[in-house]
Amino acid sequence: MRLFGQDAAVSAFRDALDSGKLHHAWLLGGPKGIGKALFADMAARRVLAQAAAPHGLGDGLSVPDSHPTAQLIAAGSHPDLRRLQRLPRDRKPDELARNISVNQVRGIQSLFATTPSMSDWRSVVIDAIDDLERSAANALLKNLEEPPAKCVFLLVCHSPGRILPTIRSRCRMLKFSRLSDDAMTSAIAQAEPQLDEEERAALVKIGNGAPGQALQYAGLDIAGLDATIRSLIAKGDAGNNARAAIAQSLALKKAQPRYEAFLERAPAAIASYARQQEGRALEQAVSAWEEARSLAGGAQRLSLDPQTTVFTLAGLLASLHEPRHDA
Repeated sequence: MRLFGQDAAVSAFRDALDSGKLHHAWLLGGPKGIGKALFADMAARRVLAQAAAPHGLGDGLSVPDSHPTAQLIAAGSHPDLRRLQRLPRDRKPDELARNISVNQVRGIQSLFATTPSMSDWRSVVIDAIDDLERSAANALLKNLEEPPAKCVFLLVCHSPGRILPTIRSRCRMLKFSRLSDDAMTSAIAQAEPQLDEEERAALVKIGNGAPGQALQYAGLDIAGLDATIRSLIAKGDAGNNARAAIAQSLALKKAQPRYEAFLERAPAAIASYARQQEGRALEQAVSAWEEARSLAGGAQRLSLDPQTTVFTLAGLLASLHEPRHDA
């Protein structure tokens, strides 16, 4: 697995690791879905592999799958690695708990109760530190204030500004950026090699520089959905046939992921159209966008009827071809 578009972060971490002065805690900050968790897992694996058997590891954070460290981690049995994340709920295993609990954080103390097994290094990955409940954050702080020898903490963080200042002050910050379109294309192709070029291009657009976000819509024919949206804008829908058809198709229970994608794509398409307009057409497009954004933003939270919601949004798209004179 390759990490795309984050060369600066990789270089900074490798420089610190190779210097022998690796900071004990790294705060990996940036938007969701841009590769921070993958970086954390790869960095943790590289630290452990380089300490145990440094030969033949390759560039960047790479570790061959044949390396003993990589094999142990893949099997979930490396004794010197802990990874904390939200766990499935007891009564609803298909849902994740709201937070990482204080008991999970306290559980990593067993890692420090004995000497490391495979080398003299240990790694802890937390994905994401934003999910720590307050008591869990305080428990983690104790480890960061008095860090165990030769242990690196890799803390995935979506909103660094919301983290306890006492935690931030004990970490070295690595900032992660949204990916370029080329890097997005490579990341999506790696994750979903069976997708055709048109679908990859559609996912690049919907992802906004975050392949993790884009891949939520893989296999949903986003290209086809976008084609329908473009058609409504370009041709309108005087007889309501097109909007009725898409509303009916996205109302099906099995179409829930495509429905969610439509809630994202419709307002974005109106905004894109508005940027190309001026005068009265711009005013009407902005009005349509505001209405679409409000409706789409509250649709799931308010449990609005999907068929009615899609029909209304499709009408707003069509109105761009059929300007509303009451705007």
